[in-house]
Amino acid sequence: MSTKTVRVGCHSGFWGDTETAAVQLVRHGNVDYLVSDYLAEVTMSIMAAQKLRNPQAGYAVDFVSVVMAPLAREIAEKKIKVVTNAGGVNPLACRDAVLKACEAAGVTLKVAVVLGDDILPRVDEFRAAGIREMDTGAELPSRIASMNAYLGGFPIARALAEGADVVITGRCVDSAVTLGALIHAFSWTPEEFDRLAAGTLCGHIIECGAQCNGGNFTDWRLVPDYDNMGFPIAEVSSDGSFVLSKPDNTGGLITTATVAEQMLYEIGDPRAYMVPDVVCDFTQATYEQVAKDRVRVSGARGRPPTDTYKVSTTWPDGYKFSSIFMLGGREAVAKGRHSAESIIKKTRRMFAEKGMADYRDVSIEVIGSEATYGPHGRVPDAREVVVKIAARHDQKDSLALLGREISPMSTGGVVGMTGSFGAGRVSPSPVIRMFSCLVPKSMVPVTVDVDGHRIAMQEGARSGGFTPAQLPVEAPAAAPLPADDVATVPLIALAYGRSGDKGDNANIGIFARQPEYEPILDAEVTEEAVARYFAHRIEGPVTRWRLPGIKGFNFLLRKALGGGGMASLKADPLAKAFAQMLLDMPVRVPKPMAAKLNS
Repeated sequence: MSTKTVRVGCHSGFWGDTETAAVQLVRHGNVDYLVSDYLAEVTMSIMAAQKLRNPQAGYAVDFVSVVMAPLAREIAEKKIKVVTNAGGVNPLACRDAVLKACEAAGVTLKVAVVLGDDILPRVDEFRAAGIREMDTGAELPSRIASMNAYLGGFPIARALAEGADVVITGRCVDSAVTLGALIHAFSWTPEEFDRLAAGTLCGHIIECGAQCNGGNFTDWRLVPDYDNMGFPIAEVSSDGSFVLSKPDNTGGLITTATVAEQMLYEIGDPRAYMVPDVVCDFTQATYEQVAKDRVRVSGARGRPPTDTYKVSTTWPDGYKFSSIFMLGGREAVAKGRHSAESIIKKTRRMFAEKGMADYRDVSIEVIGSEATYGPHGRVPDAREVVVKIAARHDQKDSLALLGREISPMSTGGVVGMTGSFGAGRVSPSPVIRMFSCLVPKSMVPVTVDVDGHRIAMQEGARSGGFTPAQLPVEAPAAAPLPADDVATVPLIALAYGRSGDKGDNANIGIFARQPEYEPILDAEVTEEAVARYFAHRIEGPVTRWRLPGIKGFNFLLRKALGGGGMASLKADPLAKAFAQMLLDMPVRVPKPMAAKLNS
């Protein structure tokens, strides 16, 4: 086996990540590839709106101004290859801006573009083909803002093989920017499924930037120097195994737990994490601490891919409004809720008088009263709270009226309101909903543009026909502990956790702090237990899968986020705190174990 290794550093996990990361990795990371992920479903819809107003907009301008403009000369001198999805909905405009930045820096870099993800111009064709929503079977919306297929790593690899120094894509799966670099570096073929799965796991681990280096870690007090957070570097071998590290003299923490937590982030079924190039099985992946802030990851397995691309479609669905105000003094929780309810009651009456329709949805959350915890909240009252009012309506003017009626409550309402936060009145914003569907790969032509020369990719040829029916059946939960001789402890005493969103669904992963805790998690943290605990938040079922490699479990909570993303009125529309809530759930353990944990 080849002993060659390559170093891949990720400097951005989303559009708006810190500007310190790229400098850190270019100057101190000794990386061969610099990759970045800028896109989310909401980001795509924002970029689509920008492009409608300005044909030269619609990409992550930060990539040009923060990365390429100041660092192009160093990138060229160090021969670092750059791969990014900063192209958004306008990758060609992004390329042109990068070339201008390089010219200004006095360097010449070959910039390639991957095209084909934007399939909005062909929406009528897909509508005629009967394309429907993945989970609900709903028809395509009548009005669509963006429609993009999640592309894979092979077009990126081809661009690099053509000599590109910088590869810019539109929508691709987040891990593809890393996988494409690894396919090129090691000449992996489409049939090397285990290697492709391993490369995908590598990309998945580092795609959120510092989130695998101690960011969002359960045991946050163990993480040093958040103010100087180190960004991830994966030192990858030809078999796909890799050692995760970070630049010297940076903050953060890399342990088996911080890395395993990131593996659980938003993966759904860990037996079948589907990307265009392979169906990944992460259930047996293992994590080994090989040195301080160095963890070796291996054990991912792959199956042939599906015949389809996942397509993210966004569509406008009215407007929403959200505002917060502080209220202080005795009985603040009750006063805050009464104030918000009064505002909604008053505006409903005004709507009726003006012939306006009622709200489509209203959300009132008293932050500081543990409102997001529902019946599990522990704060019966507080002397200062922040009240969040959010509403959805078909008409922007109706929500503007709501916005105007909040401030008057400071003089004509319940005592203690100190005023709303922010300068001036909050304006209503469009609601952008996500619609996910599957489109045959054969219907999505993909090309690579290198210096104006277009190369057609045979993506459809990499179809494998995988279906979930091929997966083994999950074993039932373990038998519950005997009712006698047990005590309860919070789940955090036994497990780590990480959560995130998939549209309107919440994803929560947990794994045992010690191997001996796994049977307790199996018996106590069941689908039924999690469904009961989150009954105040979810409208759909809960599914659980095992991950034996980390003694863990992954949960998918369907219809948990009030529509998710920009469509949600909830205080936590992306499920970022769901794992933290679950880690407070009481679980039964033998009394001797409880005594030891509480000592």
